[in-house]
Amino acid sequence: MSVVIIGGHDRMVRQYKEICEQHTYKAKVFTQMRTGLHKQIGSPDLLILFTSTVSHKMLRCILDKIDKEKTDIVRCHTSSGSALTEILERHAAWPA
Repeated sequence: MSVVIIGGHDRMVRQYKEICEQHTYKAKVFTQMRTGLHKQIGSPDLLILFTSTVSHKMLRCILDKIDKEKTDIVRCHTSSGSALTEILERHAAWPA
């Protein structure tokens, strides 16, 4: 299973990836807008948007390119490790 995290804090990238690995997810984390970002996203199983730390331009770029029928999208205002853990645990419990 793959997860893409958009937003969050630069200093938390390593912790986000470690939390995802503990829940058997492969993670890509993008805390800042990059050139060609929409090409790097791919088609993840889960897209997590930390809305408090992401720009509107970055959100539009991602949401325009993602296939909403194949990807579950979760918006979270808090970009903490515990919030990420809770999201991953809830997603694991969702029916396929």
